[in-house]
Amino acid sequence: MSDNRSMAGHHDAPGLALGRDMTVEFYDCDPGILADVEQVKQVFLTAAERSGATVVDAVFHAFEPQGVSGVVVISESHFAVHAWPEHDYAAVDLFTCGDSVDFDRAIAEIRDGLHAGQWIVSSMMNRGIVGNNGVERLVPVTEGREFRYSLSWRARFESTRAAAISACVDVYCCRSAVLDDAVGIEAFAMDFAATLLPHQTPGRWRLDRFDEDRAAGLLPLSGGFLAMRFDRRKRTAYLDVFSEEFFEPREIAEFAMIRLEGEYYRLQPHIR
Repeated sequence: MSDNRSMAGHHDAPGLALGRDMTVEFYDCDPGILADVEQVKQVFLTAAERSGATVVDAVFHAFEPQGVSGVVVISESHFAVHAWPEHDYAAVDLFTCGDSVDFDRAIAEIRDGLHAGQWIVSSMMNRGIVGNNGVERLVPVTEGREFRYSLSWRARFESTRAAAISACVDVYCCRSAVLDDAVGIEAFAMDFAATLLPHQTPGRWRLDRFDEDRAAGLLPLSGGFLAMRFDRRKRTAYLDVFSEEFFEPREIAEFAMIRLEGEYYRLQPHIR
């Protein structure tokens, strides 16, 4: 095939995963540290911060007579630990849904913080492997050379030299008055394009339907389109975005949910 933007051909990553989960065994740790819930908490907070994660919250519990379990919730997912001071051992789970967290740095910080004599990566898994029909089942999740999935839609888009990216976003239980006003729907569409696809020139908004049950419209773009359909009775919005220019699928979903004041959303991106 002569078009070098086609997905055909070789590329580094076979697909995209929602997250990467690494389990690490830390041996010969300082038992005094493992028995101190505040010290363990600080070790994991430091590891999260220095590895590039964004800390949201942390919950750690001290067991009787001894032992510590805890989790640091990060924007990218979580760092979790279960510590056995009597065995000088800590079981650690590092889960991230993005490429911004440095696992090697996290391991080094935990190793130094727990004074571990030895550590072993016991597993590396890809979690939530995304296919054309959503999250796939019955596919390999253990990571190896042949199963090194990308965690970034941008990396996937660039590595495949894709022609375009599209996404279907459904937003449920929308409370916004946007759904009740034809002018408001047009303003939402124009704002959506200007905010999330700023390098594309919008065409003329076309309202195809607006009645008590439903509303639908289409906004052509210089490199794609934005199609919208609203079920006004069920307060549900269905958005379809197609673009030759890369966009971050989760950003468009979150933008729509916030502006439409929805309770939750569903997202299906596709590399084209």
